Amino acid sequence: MLGGVELRHLEYFVAVAAERSFTRAAGRLHVVQSAVSSAISALERELGAVLFERSAQRVSLTDAGEALLPRARATLDAAQSARDAVQEVGRELHGTVAVGCLTAVGGIDFAGLLGEFHRVHPRVRLRLRAATWDGSAGLARSLVDGEIDVAFLGIGGRPFPQLRTRELVRIPQVLVVPADHRLAKQDSVTLAEVADEPFIDYPLGYANRTANDQAFRAAGLERVIGMEVTDVGVAAEFATHGLGVTILPTHVVPQARRCKALPVTDQSLEWSLHLATAENRRISSATAALMEMVDSHLARSR
Repeated sequence: MLGGVELRHLEYFVAVAAERSFTRAAGRLHVVQSAVSSAISALERELGAVLFERSAQRVSLTDAGEALLPRARATLDAAQSARDAVQEVGRELHGTVAVGCLTAVGGIDFAGLLGEFHRVHPRVRLRLRAATWDGSAGLARSLVDGEIDVAFLGIGGRPFPQLRTRELVRIPQVLVVPADHRLAKQDSVTLAEVADEPFIDYPLGYANRTANDQAFRAAGLERVIGMEVTDVGVAAEFATHGLGVTILPTHVVPQARRCKALPVTDQSLEWSLHLATAENRRISSATAALMEMVDSHLARSR
């Protein structure tokens, strides 16, 4: 405790800042909403500043709240580090690791990795957050905001700011067209040959969408995105039914009789899967143990 400020107050403050909602913060903390409201009010009284602008539509940080947020996170990290140092003496690794990941992109067997980690460290609680509509960009924000501890995210262009990243594997991609498409008899294709086709692609923020957009820009071409989906399996299924063409990681291309996979010869469509943590956040012992396990798991699965 610092003066009248308790760690609990800071924990509740960080949760409200991340969720932009007292109700969602209460759910995240597994407490009633009145407890969160009371803690924030007590913190504001102690600091002599309003930390949140509250309205019926939204909750947002004030300038004072923005100034407090990184310091609150640092204080909570330091407190957790102290707990870890004491509790790890002669004891099993424990704690919670919040993991963010992309789904169905390949490159790593997430279920196998997390299952192995659970067997080795049964007292560590794993919390998984799959990427949603904003893909890797959303996972990057969640890392910086302290909502997750480590993420497996895609990078199709420039690295995300404020993150430590390490490349794990490169993901090759191919163009996929329906079996009865005019290009299905070819063995390869250039982007110019498909630029006028309606595309099925991921939303902005996903690494494969970034890589695809960059390839078309490099070729001096524009394309039409007819549909946006967040699952490569759905994109593949839509393509096989003639709803458009798509660009997929090679390992998820459907069986050949329903579609044709065509290498693109004039531009690279490759992107990479990275292991990422936030530069401004301390890496806990449990998170570090999971990160150390990644390389050995990848080596065995290749």
